[in-house]
Amino acid sequence: MLHPQARAALAAAAGETPVHDPAFDIADVREAARLEALRQPREDVAEVRDVDADGVPCRLYRPAGARPGVVVHLHGGGFVLNDVDVHDAAVRAFANRAGIAVLSVEYRRPPEHRFPAAPDDVDTVVRWLDAHAEAEGLTGPTVVHGDSAGGNLALVAALRHPGRFAATVLIYPFLDPAGSSASYRTETHGFDPREAAWYWEQYAATPADLEHPDLAPLRSGRLGTLPPTLVVTAEHDPLRDEGRSSPPASPRRA
Repeated sequence: MLHPQARAALAAAAGETPVHDPAFDIADVREAARLEALRQPREDVAEVRDVDADGVPCRLYRPAGARPGVVVHLHGGGFVLNDVDVHDAAVRAFANRAGIAVLSVEYRRPPEHRFPAAPDDVDTVVRWLDAHAEAEGLTGPTVVHGDSAGGNLALVAALRHPGRFAATVLIYPFLDPAGSSASYRTETHGFDPREAAWYWEQYAATPADLEHPDLAPLRSGRLGTLPPTLVVTAEHDPLRDEGRSSPPASPRRA
């Protein structure tokens, strides 16, 4: 049974133009999301400022009394939608409750910038942190965190940088371009598989990219290198089973 909030969200989205409809306008939807985000209430955070991580725009949130370390946050939106501003209210609340600095990454999005632009931007941010963490007061454990497509990017970042992160947190990650999980067929409340396929088509630069482990990380042979990893799934989400299929990380060596 769907939660009442989920039912309300589905009802609100019922009249929206599907992403795979030729009438869907990416620029208009992005702008509408930004305007809606501006109307959301925002929590105060002790420090919020935009930073340039070697060319990748980011926003740093540092709550009062922050513990050492930083969470690298990668927003969802099918790789195509959302940005740092759209996620601002949520990341403010996240930073305050986690009690640790959060660096929200404005990675490049398709279709303007296709794979591997987004994971390459995350690599740039990781290198920037390696060089500037002390100056920015961000020394300590680094956790990589993302929701949906951001979960994909977080997992790829952990795989590209074995041993770099203290933990990985994946919130209903978007991992399988083939959509082969059973939940794609059983959890269809307000969902059309063509929607997921459209996002992958925007992200991939070539058909071969859909099988590349840096785009489809469940194909990676390096999953055993992951740090402690938390995967959160939703019961009635088409992405549920691909999140559950993520193998556990190998124990961290002393």
